Amino acid sequence: MAEHRSLPVPDGLEGERLDAALARLFGLSRTRAAEVIAAGDVLVDGQAGAKSDRMQAGSWLEVTLPAPPSAPKPRPEPVPGMTILYEDADIVVVNKPIGVAAHPTPGWTGPTVLEGLLGSGHTVATSGAAERQGIVHRLDANTTGAMVVAKSELAYSMLKRAFKERTVDKRYQALVQGHPDPLRGTIDAPIDRHPSGDGRFAVVAGGRPSVTHYDTIEAFRALSLLDIKLETGRTHQIRVHMSAVRHPCAGDLAYGADPTLAARLGLRRQWLHAVRLGFDHPADGHWVEFESPYPDDLVHALEVAAAES
Repeated sequence: MAEHRSLPVPDGLEGERLDAALARLFGLSRTRAAEVIAAGDVLVDGQAGAKSDRMQAGSWLEVTLPAPPSAPKPRPEPVPGMTILYEDADIVVVNKPIGVAAHPTPGWTGPTVLEGLLGSGHTVATSGAAERQGIVHRLDANTTGAMVVAKSELAYSMLKRAFKERTVDKRYQALVQGHPDPLRGTIDAPIDRHPSGDGRFAVVAGGRPSVTHYDTIEAFRALSLLDIKLETGRTHQIRVHMSAVRHPCAGDLAYGADPTLAARLGLRRQWLHAVRLGFDHPADGHWVEFESPYPDDLVHALEVAAAES
């Protein structure tokens, strides 16, 4: 169902093109924003807008947004390479491989954790939207490591609350370019969608508060292996924050990594791994922790980095 929105142009969008302004305001891609404008569904002070029109703060926008595409329903199908780290009546902790999304989303045609669990005969909680049942947190499709899925309704509600209240210990390791200075620190910078509308995220004034703690485990000639603890869990948070301080994850070409270095390390995705996950078990409250070993591509990249140092 289409959604009608009316609002003034914020001061921060003064001088922006109309298509860029729509992309930032409503989380659309620039292409999708241009389509909405071309359809005559955007009025600026009562007049149909053109995508190249420059915005004036305080002008009145009237926008008819098309209904978002519905996410596909899960199709149970085993996922090769996805293993179970732990399972009981309430939770299942998976070791998520590369190229696997957490759950079905519009436009994603690859495998998902949810479909893999259902396809292997595991039960999951039915709370939440059908395409996200049991999912209480996510890892990027090309980020590997430990991920918990709720099997019982109690586990779903308690784990959702735990992630929201930041009582879950989420530990990652990342191989980043260069040597962060200081070797241990905190990146506290708000994150929102990238102004380009191309699906990336960025440090943006007025974005959602985002906090990343890092500590150097080992320094190589041109790279550093970091231990990372997240306080918040924004989309692409580690990748965005490390790129913002000019130390992108090795292999992360979308966020500014050196493609020559990535090729030398044999990386076809970001070197980022969810190495450990700890939380209060929803059944009885006792603390549990689960660890995930590095997959082969990350091990190989580390071996190359060590050999070159």
